[in-house]
Amino acid sequence: MTDTPTQEISDALARLASECGVSLSYTGWDGQRRESSASAVRAVLRAMGMDAADDAGCERALAAIDDHRWSRLVPPVTVVRQGSGTHIPVHVTHGDPATATLSLEDGSVRQLEQIDIYVPPRGDGPRAIGRATFDLPGDVPLGWHRIEATTNGRRGRGYVVVTPARVEVPASVRESRPWGLAAQLYSVRSERSWGMGDFGDLGDLGALSVVHGGADFLQINPLHATEPVPPIEPSPYLPTSRRFLSPLYIRIEDIPEVAYLPSQQRAVLAWESERPRRANATGDHIDRDAVVRAKSAALEQVFAAPRSAGREAQFEAFCMREGRALEDYATWCSIAEAHRGVPWPEELSVGARAAVDAWRDEHAERILFHAWLQWVADEQLERAQRRMRDAGMRIGLMTDLAVGVHPFGADAWAMGPVMARGVSVGAPPDMYNQRGQDWSQPPWQPRALEAAAYLPFRDVVRAAVRHAGALRIDHILGLFRQWWVPAGHEPSDGAYVNVDHEALIGILALEAQRAGAIVIGEDLGTLEPWVSDYLNERGLLGTVVALFEKQHDGSPTPPEQYRSDALVSVTVHDLPPTATYLAGGHIETRAQLGLLGGSMEDEQAKSDHERDRMVEFLRSRDWMIEDWEEEDLVAGVHRLALNSPALLTSVALTDAVGETRSQNHPGTHTEYPNWRVALADSNGVPVLLDDLFDHPRLKRLLKAV
Repeated sequence: MTDTPTQEISDALARLASECGVSLSYTGWDGQRRESSASAVRAVLRAMGMDAADDAGCERALAAIDDHRWSRLVPPVTVVRQGSGTHIPVHVTHGDPATATLSLEDGSVRQLEQIDIYVPPRGDGPRAIGRATFDLPGDVPLGWHRIEATTNGRRGRGYVVVTPARVEVPASVRESRPWGLAAQLYSVRSERSWGMGDFGDLGDLGALSVVHGGADFLQINPLHATEPVPPIEPSPYLPTSRRFLSPLYIRIEDIPEVAYLPSQQRAVLAWESERPRRANATGDHIDRDAVVRAKSAALEQVFAAPRSAGREAQFEAFCMREGRALEDYATWCSIAEAHRGVPWPEELSVGARAAVDAWRDEHAERILFHAWLQWVADEQLERAQRRMRDAGMRIGLMTDLAVGVHPFGADAWAMGPVMARGVSVGAPPDMYNQRGQDWSQPPWQPRALEAAAYLPFRDVVRAAVRHAGALRIDHILGLFRQWWVPAGHEPSDGAYVNVDHEALIGILALEAQRAGAIVIGEDLGTLEPWVSDYLNERGLLGTVVALFEKQHDGSPTPPEQYRSDALVSVTVHDLPPTATYLAGGHIETRAQLGLLGGSMEDEQAKSDHERDRMVEFLRSRDWMIEDWEEEDLVAGVHRLALNSPALLTSVALTDAVGETRSQNHPGTHTEYPNWRVALADSNGVPVLLDDLFDHPRLKRLLKAV
C-alpha cells in the first residue's frame, strides 16, 4: 500500500499528525531526508483511534482531542523531575471553586495552592469550562503520589510522578570500569541442563566468571515469558509477556519441594530429564518444544506436592504482590494451553469480562499452576543474582528488556486498551537492513498509555530491575519515537510516532534508582543526534559497538574517542561472532537468505577491506602481532575496546570459545535457526558450562583482556 505521486498530505492531515506526534518526515541512516506517505500517516492515525480518512474526519478528530483535554477534571498523570515543580490544570464549570490535595507515598497529605493565572474559558454560557491552576512545589519527594481535585460535588484523581533528574552510577563502578561476559543463557548448557540453559546454569556461570575471570557482571538475553505449550517462539525478543518470566528456565531439581517427593516420583523426574539432557552433548539446535514438554510434565508433579505452611505463605505473598497482572497472565496461559492449535472462542480472544470470569471459575486450579510457575521462576532468578553478588560481582546480573511483545501474547491480550492495533513496530531502512524491518510487535498507544498513568510501563520496568544490578533496554529509541508499520504496508512505508520521552525515561530512571540498577540504552540505529546526549544527561549509559565505530574515511575510530558513559562491546547478538564477521564468513549465508543489497563479490570485497583496515590499526597500536591468526585478531579488537573510556565493557562468550555461527540473522524468521544455536567452539563441538573455564581459547582471551 503506497500512495501515487499525486497524493499529498493535506493541511488538516498534517495538523492532526502533529497533534498525535506522528512525524511526516525523518532523516535516514544516510543523512537524507525522507517523507512518509500519506497512506502510511493515515493508517498510523487510524491505529490511534483517529478518523483520518479525509480532511473532514481530521477536523473532527482535532476537535475531539481538544474536547477531551478540557473535559478531564485533572490530568491522569503529571511527570516532573525532582526539584523542578510545575503547574497542574484543573478543569471546572467556569466560575466554580476548586481545591486540590496531594497524597504522598509516605501517607502525608498536602494542600496545593491555587495560583492566579487567567486562562480564557472554553465555550459560552452555563456549559463553559474554566481552568484553575495549582502549584506543584519543587520540594515534593521522589515517588508515585496521588492528586485529588474537587469542585461542587465532582472529584477527579490523577498521579503525580516525581522522577530523579539523574540516576547516578555508583562511584565504585566509575573508579573500576568493570567488565563482564555477555551470553545467550538458553545456549549455555551444563550436564544438569534439560536441553537448554536454565536459572541454575545462570548462577553457576556468574559465579564462575567472577572467580575465574574477575568479571563484575553477566549480560544475558531477555528472560521474558514464552508460550505455555508448543510451538514455542524461539526469539527472546518476541515474548508473550515482558512482565513475567519464562518457566523454560526453571531448574526443576532446585525447587525445594522436590527433595520431599517420594522416591518413586523423584525417579520419574530423573527419567523425564534423560532425553533433554542427552541433547546437551550434541550439536543439535535448541529444541524448546521438547524442553517444555519434558519440564511441564515434571513441574505438574512438583506443583501437586504439599508445600510447608511457610512456603505456602510465601506463594500467597507473591500472588498478592503481583495482583491482577499475574491473574491475567495465568488466565491467558490456561486458555492458550486449552486451545493449542485451534482458534479461541471470540468472547475469550477479545477478553470479554463475563466469559473470562467464567473461565477463571472453571479453571482455577490450572490458573494457580501457572501463577506458581512464576513464583518458582522469580525465586530462582533472585537466587542466581544473589549467588553472583555473594561470589564477588559488584553489579551481577545485567538483564535485557525487549522492545515489545508478541501480537497474540498475554500482554497484548491483557493490555489491549493501551496497545495500538493494525500496526506493528519496526525500523526504517538502514545500511544493514535496506528493506526496513517489521518486528510484528504491537506498540503502546501513546495517548492511551498516558490515560493509564503509564502504570503498565512502570510495572514492566519494575519487573525488569527487581533482581538485576543493571538493565539493558533494547532499542531504547522506542522510548522517544517508534517506527510504526501499518498492516499491509512494506516495512519501508511507515511513519515515526513520537512518545513522551521525558515521562518514560523519567519513570525508568525512578524505578532503576529505587532498585539500585544501572541502565544501559541500546542507542544504535537511525536516531536524532541529541538522543544520546539526553540519555547521558539523565544518567543512562549508551551503547558502543567497536565494529561499528568508523571515521569518515572508513578506518576504525580510535578508542579514546569513544563515549565514556556507555557499555562497549566488540559485537552484539545480531551480528556474527567477531572472527566470522571480520573474515566475511557471514556474507555467503546472508546471500543465501536474500539479505544482501549488492553482489556477493562486492560485499566480500568490502568486508576484506574493513578487516584490512582493522588489522592495520591494531598493529599500529601494538595490539596484534605481525604474523597474526584469527584468535590474535579477536583478542586485538577486544584490546581496542578495553582501551576506550567506556564505563562498562562486555565480552561475548561466543568470541571467547571461538563460535563461528550467528545467534540471529535480522530480517529472517524460519529461514535460519535464529535463537536456537547452542554454544560450540570453532569446530562445532558443544561447549558445556562444566568445562567452559578450562577452555584454552577462553583462558587466552581473558588473559589478553
